[in-house]
Amino acid sequence: MSSALQRAEAIGPQAADRRWIGLAFIALAQLMTALDATIVSIALPWAQRALGASDAERQWVITAYTLAFGGLLLVGGRIADTIGRRRAFLIGLGGFALASVVGGSAQSFIVLLAARAAQGAFAALLAPTALSLLAVTFTEPRERARAFAVYGAIAGSGAALGLLLGGALTEYMDWRWCLYVNVPIALVAAVGGWRVLSGGNGGHGQRIDLPGVVLATSGLVALVYGCTQAVSAGWGSGTVAGLLVTSAALLIGFVIREARAAAPLLPLSIVLDRNRGGAYLAAALAIAGMFGAFLFLTYYLQVVLRYPPLQAGLAFLPLTLASQAGSWGIASVMMPRVPARAIMAPGALVAAAGMLILTQLQVNSGYLTLVLPAEVLLGVGIACVMAPAFNIGTLGVNPRLAGVAAATVNAATQVGASLGTAVLNTIAASATAVYLQGLAPSPALISQALVHGYSTATTWGAAILVVGAVLIALLIKAGRPS
Repeated sequence: MSSALQRAEAIGPQAADRRWIGLAFIALAQLMTALDATIVSIALPWAQRALGASDAERQWVITAYTLAFGGLLLVGGRIADTIGRRRAFLIGLGGFALASVVGGSAQSFIVLLAARAAQGAFAALLAPTALSLLAVTFTEPRERARAFAVYGAIAGSGAALGLLLGGALTEYMDWRWCLYVNVPIALVAAVGGWRVLSGGNGGHGQRIDLPGVVLATSGLVALVYGCTQAVSAGWGSGTVAGLLVTSAALLIGFVIREARAAAPLLPLSIVLDRNRGGAYLAAALAIAGMFGAFLFLTYYLQVVLRYPPLQAGLAFLPLTLASQAGSWGIASVMMPRVPARAIMAPGALVAAAGMLILTQLQVNSGYLTLVLPAEVLLGVGIACVMAPAFNIGTLGVNPRLAGVAAATVNAATQVGASLGTAVLNTIAASATAVYLQGLAPSPALISQALVHGYSTATTWGAAILVVGAVLIALLIKAGRPS
């Protein structure tokens, strides 16, 4: 009897059904963490007025989440491996829901910031746990392709969905519902996960490398915060330079520590594997380009075209639908049949074509004739990169290390989002300033200058995606799944 048939008989129809039901709850949890990266963005002006925050302070509502999320991902992945994935999944959901309630009911800006940081910390536990549950649950190539297509679609379109949902909640209810909405999502995912997920409550009992935790967390926080500060202060700022140098020193120290530690936080073999390392780079570059597009389109729609919050959110809906189509219609079908690079490299080039269309932005550009086709290409292309990247990034890893491998993929996307936003925003701001140099500013001229900055930066965004396609072709050599 074949090994495939033996596995099928061992699993049984009921167990197989439970796995797919479990996937639905894992996907719901991942959607929640993906939404919260952007859902609060549109609500920021309302939250700022309600809590009396200054313009300089309001960015911390976003930064507090991204710093905690990005900085603690490796620790969250190791905790999941240590205490058990099912237990980590439930703890992550409960903590995220509680932090959302505290943030939604906040009467001071400090409480809101603390709640957002707590959301990020629990998301850092939840995201790698969800991905590692997929990695160890679905091992047969066709099933794995479908499961990772779901995960990749959510990762690729969650930010756009966050903008849509944030706009609707802000316009028709209240900005606080951008936080409260997490509670029913977390409750459904927790009840379902408790009933159907495997993974046990006990982990493998590995020791956690505390020096590695300090070095990795501090290095990632310094990197993400340095990129965030570069958006407002510029890359030449002493603060930004100091943060980036500090981050480099800490992360180099982390690599040296992990090479010598008996029980490393991140075994270097995970990253140094050619295929997995290529997948991490591909995910970082794809998300860097995509978050640049989110940033410029958000500003373009609301500042230049004067779209209200809900209309701006709805304008991103085609990107979300295209991402779903790319994941389900292309990635999930092709992943079991062809090598990963045959999907990922063309996907990065398709996304780059979408960015190149955005270089033609003008003050009076039509949404249907320019923005819509760009969104479709971006959505399909990024989906074709992300689903295989999540698959390859956790493939062939010892189940005891699945959590930290999943955390590394998520850390790559967080770093990519931070770097992409900071670099492309700086390019856009510089191009806008050069355009206005020596001219008497007027509202019409300022709009033209802003659009010039956006189109200049999207050229660089397209270049980032092309570089990603080249690296995919050179590094990822995994063949067709057997």
